[in-house]
Amino acid sequence: MPSKPAPIKKAAKKEPEKKEEEKAPEPAPEPAPEPAPVEEAPAAAAEGEAPAEAIESAAPAAESDAPADGEAPAEAPAPEPKPPTPPPPPKEPTSAPVDLFVEDKNDNSVTIIWSQPETIGDSGLDGYVIEVCKDGTEDWKAVNQDLQKSSRYVIKNQTTGDHLKIRVVAVNEGGRSPPVTLPEPVLVKEVADRPKVRLPRFLRQRFVAHVGEKINLTIPFTGKPKPEVSWTKSGTALDKKRVNIRSTERDSILFIRAAERDDSGVYEICVKVEGFEDKASLTLQIVELPGPPATVKIVDTWGFNVALEWTAPKDNGNTEITGYTIQKADKKTGDYFTVLEHYHRLNATISDLIMGNTYKFRVFSENKCGMSESAAVTKEEAKILKTGIDYKPPEYKEHDFTEAPKFTTSLSDKATTVGYSTKLLCSVRGFPKPKIEWMKNQMIIGDDPKFRQICVQGICSLEIRKAGNFDGGVYSCRAKNDHGEAIISCKLDVKQAVNPDADKK
Repeated sequence: MPSKPAPIKKAAKKEPEKKEEEKAPEPAPEPAPEPAPVEEAPAAAAEGEAPAEAIESAAPAAESDAPADGEAPAEAPAPEPKPPTPPPPPKEPTSAPVDLFVEDKNDNSVTIIWSQPETIGDSGLDGYVIEVCKDGTEDWKAVNQDLQKSSRYVIKNQTTGDHLKIRVVAVNEGGRSPPVTLPEPVLVKEVADRPKVRLPRFLRQRFVAHVGEKINLTIPFTGKPKPEVSWTKSGTALDKKRVNIRSTERDSILFIRAAERDDSGVYEICVKVEGFEDKASLTLQIVELPGPPATVKIVDTWGFNVALEWTAPKDNGNTEITGYTIQKADKKTGDYFTVLEHYHRLNATISDLIMGNTYKFRVFSENKCGMSESAAVTKEEAKILKTGIDYKPPEYKEHDFTEAPKFTTSLSDKATTVGYSTKLLCSVRGFPKPKIEWMKNQMIIGDDPKFRQICVQGICSLEIRKAGNFDGGVYSCRAKNDHGEAIISCKLDVKQAVNPDADKK
């Protein structure tokens, strides 16, 4: 598209001035400048078209040339104004925080907690301001210099006994929220709480430690304000050179650097708070290895066996003896070998020894710490003979079986019928064997053939053959030896036989 550069430049300078003068009374909003299409310029030049600057200058030139030719000028399309950018919405503060209450307090501080506001909005939440004032005034002062991020705060450096009103305000870009205030003023004072010792479970039984060990026991407790803690041992004050006590608001520590047996005993802790107290006790037992048995000796030697006896150690290591270990040594080698372990008695029989050897023995004592460092050794030696075994039977004192007669079964009263035989029975014991005599009405029966007398293995019997009317009476049995005598009696009743024929007559 041909164009003359000179007139275009002149027109470009004059035309805007005219338009500005004509449109001066009604200023129109200026459209935002559009960026030039820098990237398309080379392509247009390649096709033989004028560059973008020439086109912009040619447009006013064409408008200026149009009146010269007497033709009506073409109106250029006015750029559409962009709608104005709406102003940003006003920033609003959050709603008031909720659930404000006192978590804890003491003589110089108050701890409060709360929950974040229910409505936060687009401006978010920057933090909180905590304000206090004394009861009866409205002089609210912030106690935190920087915004508090969390929902918990400790108001420190307060005067004991003051009544404080406390409120919390949420802050964001929109400003301060309505405050949330505690319903009642808070008294700055420690809340008294009864003391309670929380003795650990493992300390409720006897606590056992070895000599030389470090003891570090922590006893927790509760109570407000800070409790006063005191310790005693078996009712007396602690030895500060031996036992160290470190106490805090929540626990007390009993520390012994190197335990000794004298540290054993009952320790009692007492925690006091304003006239209230609580106590707990623990038993500490310091143990060590026991000493050796006091004595050990060979009691007897026979065949391939040796009998030993020993006595308990004088020092048990402050705990009970749990057993003994017995060892033997052949005189030829002198090496000791264990024959019994964890043995509980104070005597033992060592068997399966070798014929012709000579042995020595030693005994160790044991407790829960282990085996004694030294042993008790027999002074004597046990020699197992090669040739036959000489056995000397022990001499026993003969038992004295002598005994005076004694009836173990008594005679019983009996009744019989004329013409029938009957027996009286009893049993007797005694040594030497007692002599038996039967009597009728205190008269010795002797060898009367009407009576048959038998005594076998202490069972005595008297048979009355075909008893008659005159055989009734009191019968007695008398047993007699060198150590005494015994007598028993019974009554025999002889009845007349009933004759049925006589009754018919």
